[in-house]
Amino acid sequence: MRKTVVPLLLILSCPPLAILMWYINVHLGGSVLELWALYKQDGFFPTIYQIWRPIFFGSTTAWTMIFTFAAFQLAFMKLLPGKIVEGPITPEGNIPLYKSNGVFAFALTLTLFLLATEGLHLFSATIIYDHFGSILGALNLLSFGFCTFLYLKGRIAPSSTDSGSSGNVIFDYYWGMELYPRVLGWDLKMFTNCRFGMMSWSLIILSFAFKQRELYGTVSDSMMVSVALQLLYIAKFFIWEDGYLRSMDIMHDRAGYYICWGCLVWVPSIYASPALYLVNHPNHLGWPIAGAIFAVGAIAIIVNYLADRQRQRFRSTEGNCLVWNRKPTAIIAKYTTHKGDTKYNLLLASGWWGIGRHFHYVPEIMAALCWTLPALFQNFLPYFYLTFLTLLLINRSFRQEQRCQEKYGASWNAYCEIVPFKMVPYVY
Repeated sequence: MRKTVVPLLLILSCPPLAILMWYINVHLGGSVLELWALYKQDGFFPTIYQIWRPIFFGSTTAWTMIFTFAAFQLAFMKLLPGKIVEGPITPEGNIPLYKSNGVFAFALTLTLFLLATEGLHLFSATIIYDHFGSILGALNLLSFGFCTFLYLKGRIAPSSTDSGSSGNVIFDYYWGMELYPRVLGWDLKMFTNCRFGMMSWSLIILSFAFKQRELYGTVSDSMMVSVALQLLYIAKFFIWEDGYLRSMDIMHDRAGYYICWGCLVWVPSIYASPALYLVNHPNHLGWPIAGAIFAVGAIAIIVNYLADRQRQRFRSTEGNCLVWNRKPTAIIAKYTTHKGDTKYNLLLASGWWGIGRHFHYVPEIMAALCWTLPALFQNFLPYFYLTFLTLLLINRSFRQEQRCQEKYGASWNAYCEIVPFKMVPYVY
């Protein structure tokens, strides 16, 4: 029952929530109370209908922008130079291959956008903001169709042996059928997660900043800090993209509604929402406060990167490296594959990973706090993403703990004795 009710609830509730995030920020001044007043006046479902109806099918401009952007990103994945890297071996013994060119694609995407808008004036830099409601409407329809395609592909023509059905249609649609679906050589999870979701985030917030400049004649220091930190975080993501391809999102979460709709719709709507709020709230922080927020946020992003890089280097060298100028503390964790083979992994228990088993989530949450703080505290809505991210990462830490306990057993217990805290020492 739980595998039906919870997925169905999320499938039905998340799309209108994504649309409401746009509508409240653009048309209601970022006030949830204003939305509540509409609900009381017209009723819940009539209000949702009136908000969503004009943008439900998107617009010609929105669809053109989406397909143009997707075409460029698909071309970049294939055509831009980059070394071929291996992903982690799958439960069925497959090793996915990727072309590592995310940094090049990110730099080229931003350059082309700025050249087309500010250099050649082919279209306004505010075009994403101006059509954002229609873009979300179109993305929502596109994503449902795409997830349906993934479900049918997983049933009819899976790309590898890492696929299968749970026997529950709704759960299979939500969670996905395939671990690594590919079409004509394109890895679809890499495309949705990295090259569409994360890449579009950067262009969206830039357009929001340009819209504030159009409305008020300048870009506020609050918008500058928020957008700069988000761009730094996204740049860090692409620098570390090879590591992300070995993360829980890619290794364990299948390609279904949960991942793909999330990256195609939830990321543009929710992740960019602090900057969307700031468009019509050009708060003046003063450069001392703005500089302090940026410094703390930048340090948090750097620490998050260093922690991930430290573990990645530890694994790639099989522990033959220095961690904080010392020989690393490691646990040799034995596990048995579902085929009955005995294998070993090394678990890092020093450096950043000696502070907490999931310490890298702490600076990630801190960074999100720093690019949200410029919104100040008039409304809660800008802090929705921060709240969501915190709950998401705490839930993810529980999922990872459960997986590791089941996978490594006694070895995981030994690791937890050396690193007793999940995220924050003496707190959690």
